[in-house]
Amino acid sequence: MESAQDIHNRMLTNIDDEYDKSNGSFIFDATKPGAIEFSTKQKEITDIQNKLDIENLSDDDLEKFIYQRTGITRKKATKATIRVIVSGSIGSQIRVGDLVGTDTLNFVFVEEKVIGESGQANVLVECELFGTIGNVPANAINKFPVTLSGLVNVYNPEKVTNGYDAESDYELKQRYYDKLQRPGKSGNKYHYLEWAKEVTGVGDARVVPKFNGPLTMKVIIINSNKQPADSELVKKVYDHISEKMPFGVEELVVVSAIGVSINITASLSLADGYTEPVVKENIKENMVEYLKRIAFKESYVSYAKTGSEVIDSEGLLDYQNLLVNGSIANIPIGDDEVAITGGVNE
Repeated sequence: MESAQDIHNRMLTNIDDEYDKSNGSFIFDATKPGAIEFSTKQKEITDIQNKLDIENLSDDDLEKFIYQRTGITRKKATKATIRVIVSGSIGSQIRVGDLVGTDTLNFVFVEEKVIGESGQANVLVECELFGTIGNVPANAINKFPVTLSGLVNVYNPEKVTNGYDAESDYELKQRYYDKLQRPGKSGNKYHYLEWAKEVTGVGDARVVPKFNGPLTMKVIIINSNKQPADSELVKKVYDHISEKMPFGVEELVVVSAIGVSINITASLSLADGYTEPVVKENIKENMVEYLKRIAFKESYVSYAKTGSEVIDSEGLLDYQNLLVNGSIANIPIGDDEVAITGGVNE
């Protein structure tokens, strides 16, 4: 795109030199506003042209473009939920809206219960915030931010996994490209893939046609965090596909991918000011991102790339004797499996 000055200079070049075209002359001042306006219009035209290419779009513009052409909408963020065990005096009330929490995050009771003769109640809670921030480890929800009469203890026996961030621009574009390049129609395998990935919380899926005969379909899913899906998400996908699949399918099976833990051991040389627990957490964070990138895309965890993720971890100067799941080889990942981060030097 030309600048206003470039356009103005070209306009002046096209005027005969017998006229005064110097800065401040009548011709110079008379043509300059037009050059500015032409430059502005060129920018507007360029902006419109750019919006015809999906790769130049983001946020609301991207959502509008994709929805108008395919009907696909961005999957929204969800609030994590989990059942907690609350202990207290018999007859104590648990009210909707009351809070429990971790050290930094609150969860809200979403159902009313009364502490029974066992002295405990199993109660559903929901994170106050949307997204993966609500995915906390087992036993992390162990506090009452405000004292609740008759309640003395709370904990979550299982880790929380069902908090999902909103679908990213990249993920939304991938679903759009899948729709165009691998169109689902007449109940083909791509139709099942499309239906599975429509469900909020599904990060990817694989479809196995005829897994148990001509009229059978198997769908394997992982969640949006590229981890094994919980039973609730599996059921949502099953119900959603069941509503859409064509008549005549004799058997539909939806399952979660099986998690394969990737455990790392190595001798670590630390940078000044870092401790081994901190560096181990940094290695885990790098491995989480690496395993997300390859989930349902590659059939193995690379020993070499694992080493690269380790050495790129903050606070690490070098390492020796790296073992991945006890070996120096690539770790194969089956079609019904997904690699998940395990331990580091544990």
